[in-house]
Amino acid sequence: MIRPDDLDHCREAIRHGSLSFHAASRLLPAKVRDPALALYAFCRLADDEVDEGEYQAGAVFRLQERLDAAYAGRPRNAPEDRAFAAIVEDFDMPRALPEALLEGLAWDAAGRRYDTLSGVRDYAARVASAVGAMMCVLMRVRDADALARACDLGAAMQLTNIARDVGEDARMGRIYLPLDWLREAGIDPVNFVRDPLPTPQVRRMVKRLLAEAERLYLRSEAGINALPLQARTGIWAARLIYAGIGKEVRRQVYDSISMRAHTATTQKLGWLIQASARTGVSVLTPKSPVIYAPPLAEVAFLVDAASHGRRSAGRPMTVLNILAELKAREAGIGTDGTTT
Repeated sequence: MIRPDDLDHCREAIRHGSLSFHAASRLLPAKVRDPALALYAFCRLADDEVDEGEYQAGAVFRLQERLDAAYAGRPRNAPEDRAFAAIVEDFDMPRALPEALLEGLAWDAAGRRYDTLSGVRDYAARVASAVGAMMCVLMRVRDADALARACDLGAAMQLTNIARDVGEDARMGRIYLPLDWLREAGIDPVNFVRDPLPTPQVRRMVKRLLAEAERLYLRSEAGINALPLQARTGIWAARLIYAGIGKEVRRQVYDSISMRAHTATTQKLGWLIQASARTGVSVLTPKSPVIYAPPLAEVAFLVDAASHGRRSAGRPMTVLNILAELKAREAGIGTDGTTT
């Protein structure tokens, strides 16, 4: 069980760090909400350490060590780590799920860019769909079809975040838009990060990304209705709140460079009310055949790991390779062994 003081710490971290998730989580039953807050606090801390630290390879290495310690039952003496170790034990959390998240964070640390939309979905699978699959585990849901739709929802949320943050990311030297889209638009990535502008071509790419997110939001709905009844309202709220961010980007005519979309408290309250209404309707609604749609190819490994309950898993070689690359880069050594 999660220690009460550790849970209080995680709850405060989320209340200050993620208003959208905190608002949606309030509608979850306590038996799901409390471990979800602890899980999200661990994931958020991991993301912040890699995102904000100067020595990113070291941050990823430390996260791998913390993950090893949690699964060994000897977590680091910190509230998030102790709470996460309790989740691993209580819910038999498949290790492949947090390992996938770590891999996505390693990709961020390496400054990886993605040639195609499928590549962007690969990234979203790791940093967001993996969290959706872990949420299902916290609800004791291991059905492959429900897991596939939870992964759809996670990917949709991440695509929404990418669409909202195009300008902010570019000013940090990051590009998450598919590179082939930029090439089609005649945009040089080097020039784009130097001086990102909300040109008609860039706005069309943001619009295109949000269209893909909307497709996945719609697919995810069948999965929400397959969750335990008490948990549906909170997940509906998350779906509506994050999709609402996309609506704000559309209202700004897809300009996510000179401005950043925000949603108001009154809007969130409206979506919470809608979430309750949709939960009520779901009780009377027949199961949608969309629930049986195959998972995205990019998330299939998550669905397989979660549905089969594989708690132990080998460390992905890609993480090790990326870490070696980062260490070499930060030490000023080229990939061929020469000093740079």
